[in-house]
Amino acid sequence: MLKTPDELALMRESGRLLAQVFTMLDRETLAGQSTLAINDRVERYIVDELHARPASKGQYDFAFVLNSSINQVVCHGVPSDADVIRDGDIVNLDITLEKNGFIADSSKTYLVGEVAPAARRLVRVAQEAMWKGIAQVRAGARLGDVGAAIDRHAKQHGYSVVRDFCGHGIGREMHEAPEVLNYGRPGTGPVLREGMTFTVEPMVNQGTRKVATRDDGWTVVTGDGKLSAQFEHTVAVTATGVEVLTLREGEAVPKEVRA
Repeated sequence: MLKTPDELALMRESGRLLAQVFTMLDRETLAGQSTLAINDRVERYIVDELHARPASKGQYDFAFVLNSSINQVVCHGVPSDADVIRDGDIVNLDITLEKNGFIADSSKTYLVGEVAPAARRLVRVAQEAMWKGIAQVRAGARLGDVGAAIDRHAKQHGYSVVRDFCGHGIGREMHEAPEVLNYGRPGTGPVLREGMTFTVEPMVNQGTRKVATRDDGWTVVTGDGKLSAQFEHTVAVTATGVEVLTLREGEAVPKEVRA
């Protein structure tokens, strides 16, 4: 699923617009808002201000424009009036956007108000794990290198990486080949080639990596009720390294990530 230079330019634009959504959310006060209110705010921003399409809405019959995953929710949290974000929560907002036929996908775990040190540490390590994976992306590397780096970093800090869900190729479709596992062995898996585009999105748990799905058929929670955090970017393999297509303005990129 290699992208041409023209297709990459379109994906770059989708990624740039999606980054603006998170910049908008960074200015929001999340505490006291319901996850449905945030969903509606994001939909208005994508449609009315960015003139783009929220790609998650209608995908697999999902009725919303984002996933909102609070505390022990690993992923696929469903926006609801009943779920009000409170001081001390951690909440992952996972958002997709389509423009000119190409889709970008990104997520960020927000620290809301006065967050306990243990939760703050988990969020930091999850973000670091994402960057450890992205740092492995370059032409000639293997997908196993990406997953191994993510898993190693999480385990070094006493956490586990969810194996039931993973990153994915992305472009005209939300989910394309290949699957981008968050664990693996270095030197194994498909070879990365210039023009590949995919997401890197580790979900890191305080306790067990096992998860369960609630009765709504969407919401995935940790098997032991402990916290989970996730970060995600859409990236492109370049001749010299990696381009982060959903990079937000002012977001720090570790030195080991080769552009």
